[in-house]
Amino acid sequence: MKVYTKTGDKGETSLFGGKRVLKSNVRIDAYGTSDELNAWIGLIRSQEIKEEHIKTLVIIQDKIFTLGAQLAKDPEKPKLKLPTIQIEDIYLLEKEMDRMEESLPPMKHFTLPGGNNVVSYCHIARTVCRRCERLIVELKQEAEVDDLVLKYVNRLSDYLFVLSRKLTQEMNVKEEFWIPEK
Repeated sequence: MKVYTKTGDKGETSLFGGKRVLKSNVRIDAYGTSDELNAWIGLIRSQEIKEEHIKTLVIIQDKIFTLGAQLAKDPEKPKLKLPTIQIEDIYLLEKEMDRMEESLPPMKHFTLPGGNNVVSYCHIARTVCRRCERLIVELKQEAEVDDLVLKYVNRLSDYLFVLSRKLTQEMNVKEEFWIPEK
């Protein structure tokens, strides 16, 4: 199979199911953003972090491909069999956040992104995740999208924030807070 097909040379692409749409379509933007998110998570996973985080991030990358497939599905072909996000996938994120937060100090101020590269990558992934979420909300206004897809992306951005704090702690980096001037 060749990587290039030349079928997108005029600004169109195919959904799962064959329907051609413009590459500027919100559906394409949503699943393209999920792909961007997956790449950032891959970068986080490639850093020197604990194996427990790497294992969770691999699972998350798999689920991002799943939700991307759901977003890329032709809504006029509901019988297409693709993997789906399950409530257990959301519970895994919640369980991991709860586990990480057990050893974190309580939040009293907003955290400034940064401190070191991997923590910064978490914050970038979190903001890309939020953009993906906004695009899914926009898509839901014109087409059916599984509610669990939106919930997963919402919870994932929370997970990425908690992961940034946990990595800050594990790497012994000073957590900087935003304290507004009076």
